[in-house]
Amino acid sequence: MEALDCLIREKVDSDVVLVRSIADYIIGSGGKRLRPTLVLLSAGACGYEGAYRIDLAAVIEFIHTATLLHDDVVDESEFRRGRKTANTEFGNAASVLVGDFLYSRAFQMMLVAGNMRVMEVLADATNTIAAGEVLQLMNTHNADLNEAEYFEVIRRKTAKLFEAAAQLGAILGAATTEIEQGLARYGAHLGTAFQLIDDVLDYSGEPATTGKNIGDDLSEGKATLPLIYVLKQGGAQHSAVVRSAIESGGRSDLLMVRDAIVACGALEYARRAARREAELARQSIGVLPSSAFKDSLLELTNFAVERVY
Repeated sequence: MEALDCLIREKVDSDVVLVRSIADYIIGSGGKRLRPTLVLLSAGACGYEGAYRIDLAAVIEFIHTATLLHDDVVDESEFRRGRKTANTEFGNAASVLVGDFLYSRAFQMMLVAGNMRVMEVLADATNTIAAGEVLQLMNTHNADLNEAEYFEVIRRKTAKLFEAAAQLGAILGAATTEIEQGLARYGAHLGTAFQLIDDVLDYSGEPATTGKNIGDDLSEGKATLPLIYVLKQGGAQHSAVVRSAIESGGRSDLLMVRDAIVACGALEYARRAARREAELARQSIGVLPSSAFKDSLLELTNFAVERVY
C-alpha cells in the first residue's frame, strides 16, 4: 500500500498547476483504497507479487477517483469524506476536466503491463460504469423504479469496478479460467454488498463517521433499496411520503421518510440483501487455494456488511 500511494503521488503530478492541485485534493482526502486493495489481494492469492500489481492498483484508483469527480458534479454534492467536494472548492468545469485527466492517465498506465486481457477488462469496466451513471441519471426522481432495475444500476455503476479489480489480479497471476471467473464474481458481489450498505448508511449513519450528510440520496431524488422496499411493502401513508420525497427531491421530508423506513423494517431488509451478496462473494472464491491473501478477501466480505463508514 505504501508503494501504491507513492506511485499515485508520482502519476498525478503535472506541470498544469490546477490539475495537480485538484488531484492532490481529492486523492489526499482519504478513502478506503478498497478497490486497489482488491487488485493486490487477488494477485497475491493467484501467486503474483510482481510490480505490475502496483501499476494496475493505481489504475483502478484513478478510474474510481475520476468517477467521484464526475459524480459530485452531476449530483451537485457539497461534501465527501467530511470535507468540501472538489467541485465545491474548485468549480464544476475544473472538476470534470481533471476527472478526464485521471481517466486518460489510467489508460496510459494500463499499457505498462502489455497485456491485452488487462486492457480489455478495464475498457469494458469503464464503459459499463459510464453507462451505469447514465442509467442512474435517467432514473432520478423515478418512484416507480423496481428492485431489478435498482440492482442493474448498482451492478453497472459500482460493482463493475470491484469486479474488474479482482479479475485483474487473476489475469496477472495467469490463473485458470475457473479462478479468474470466480474472482470476478467475488468482486461483483462484494461491490453490490458495499453499495447496499452505503444506501443503508445514507439513512442511519453518523455524518461525523461517514463524512456525508444523512439523506444525500433522497435530496438527489435517488430511489435506493430502502425506499423501494417502503413503496412495495409499506402502508398507503408511508408509501405516499416516500413517493413524494423521491419525485420532489430535497430533505424537507427526511424525518418522515426515515420514520417510514424504520416502521417498515427497510434498513434491515437492505442489510439482509447485503449479507446475501457477501455470502455469494465468499462462495465464489471457494476454488482459491488457502493463503493469507484469501483470508483477507474473505474478511473484506465481513467488512463490507458490518462497516459504519
